[in-house]
Amino acid sequence: MAWRALGKKLHQFQNVEFKILPKRYLLRCFHASPELLARRREDESLGLKTSKRVKVVNSGKFSKRKKETQAPVEAPYVPPKLKRAAKSLPDKTIEIFEGMTIGELAKRCGESTATIQNIIINVGEKTDSDFDALSIDIAELVAMEVGVNVRRLLSDEGIQILPRPPVVTVMGHVDHGKTSLLDALRLTSLAAKEAGGITQHLGAFVVGMQSGASITFLDTPGHAAFSAMRARGAAVTDVVVLVVAADDGVMPQTLEAMNHAKAANVPIVVAINKCDKPDANPERVKVQLASEGLMLEEMGGDVQVVEVSAVNKSGLDKLEEALLLQAELMDLKARIDGPAQAYVVEARVDKGRGPLATAIVKAGTLVCGQHIVIGAEWGRIRCIRDMARKMMVQATPAMPVEIEGLKGLPMAGDDIVVVESEERARMLCEGRKKKLEKDRLMKLEVERQKLEEERLKTSEDEENEDEEEKSNRVIHAGVGPVSQSDVDMAQACGACIVGFNVRDLPSAISQSATQAKIKDIGNLIVEKAPGTLETKVAGEAQVLNIFELKGRSKAKGDDMKIAGCRVIDGRLTKSATLRLLRSGEIVFEGCCASLKREQQDVEAVGKGSECGLVIKDCLDFQVGDVIQCLVKVNRKPKFI
Repeated sequence: MAWRALGKKLHQFQNVEFKILPKRYLLRCFHASPELLARRREDESLGLKTSKRVKVVNSGKFSKRKKETQAPVEAPYVPPKLKRAAKSLPDKTIEIFEGMTIGELAKRCGESTATIQNIIINVGEKTDSDFDALSIDIAELVAMEVGVNVRRLLSDEGIQILPRPPVVTVMGHVDHGKTSLLDALRLTSLAAKEAGGITQHLGAFVVGMQSGASITFLDTPGHAAFSAMRARGAAVTDVVVLVVAADDGVMPQTLEAMNHAKAANVPIVVAINKCDKPDANPERVKVQLASEGLMLEEMGGDVQVVEVSAVNKSGLDKLEEALLLQAELMDLKARIDGPAQAYVVEARVDKGRGPLATAIVKAGTLVCGQHIVIGAEWGRIRCIRDMARKMMVQATPAMPVEIEGLKGLPMAGDDIVVVESEERARMLCEGRKKKLEKDRLMKLEVERQKLEEERLKTSEDEENEDEEEKSNRVIHAGVGPVSQSDVDMAQACGACIVGFNVRDLPSAISQSATQAKIKDIGNLIVEKAPGTLETKVAGEAQVLNIFELKGRSKAKGDDMKIAGCRVIDGRLTKSATLRLLRSGEIVFEGCCASLKREQQDVEAVGKGSECGLVIKDCLDFQVGDVIQCLVKVNRKPKFI
């Protein structure tokens, strides 16, 4: 029946021409064109994944699969791994400002925008695009998370800028009359209250001049505070007054103070004090200063010289004119309104009031009740006092004040940053502490790598003596033992200390130099010296018995003698050279071919242990012989 039905169908199409194509198959494509199928086959041949639509049959209808939603899980934030050279991190410093965009911050930090946005979200801020403006505190937190240092730029646009008083640091040799000169200027008797008339602490004072202008003076003990602040990058001092006694002349600390001012690029005004004494000779002092490289006005330079007397109060008006003239030439101005920018001059702990910080405001106004971050510490200003211990509501530029309400003790030279809330202060403080610890560990790692490179380095290239002389620069030279002031200056300038015919350093100064990473030039020479190779006996063993192996095959080698020994001193090492002694005379010397202990190959055998050893090409062992283990030692010269 099937064949008959097929014949009827063919009879109906007998007038139609059929063409049968060989090797072609009938294809039925659903929701796809031949071009799309060809493209899909090409993608699959190249190993690419093709998207497939998945549908689930539900009661005879097609419906999309529902996405499973789960509650978000709170997980600790893990910062992304940043690929960079570890050595360049502590040296990189970027400038940040209020309102900078995320894209600008990412560009300056050298990171991708996605990385910066992840850190901002972790800090607790919202971000939508690369053009979102950031506060300066958030920008610093992100930069510290990335691992770069920051320098804050405070905008002066739209803020009133007025002239400010100069900040003057008084420096000079001991007992040349620095504090007495300040007493004469401010008409107070501070020196009489201090022990022995020698300054025991750093003082900051505002002195009202006869012309109505004011000058802020810093009285520094041994220039230590000046060095510490300059080492931490605090540019507080505008002018340095170099006090020199007319009867004593230029002394070592005078030269030291002059070198400090030159290294900090701060202008100098010379005050020749004690001109009322009979043996005073100001002209000799001027010649000495000129011979030390200080270009005075009388000799065609730009350094002003004023002759004064703190006892008779003479020449103070001329000193006032010189300081105000220098300040006018510098055109010192600062903004009055806006967030304060200040630096710590000194810090101490009071038994009743807690940590206290003496600070000088450089710009803006510091208001009582503000939250501040000082270095790696924070606090809320509980009270502001001037140098006369009077309470104040606010502090303006160039005004030295004492701040109460800190949670910890800051360091001299730390910058004071005003923040909007206690939470922001805590966050910024923690970020700075982590950054300091990260930098410390990174410096230790860099030093470790340097020591490892020096240890592996066997020879060094000879340097040209002329180039070496040009590259070295003497910062300061003096007479006497190495003092704490020398250590502070070397730390600020990144220099070494060279002492000729000086006695041993006190433990306090030596410990301070070690903490400041200041290298002793003698130890440095010893480290760089190539040294001499010497042969050292690392161990000795006595031969107790001899074992002979004869008739060995060609594969195992010729006959050999094994010496059964006991180590009587030190240790024997397989990689060292062995020396055979008989009655104190050298019989043979060669390398160790085999060293075994309890039928196991070992690299070394210690004192009191028994072993069997073979010396290459040595067959002349006797019971009672002594075998020495020789090693090469690079002996460095000793610095005396």
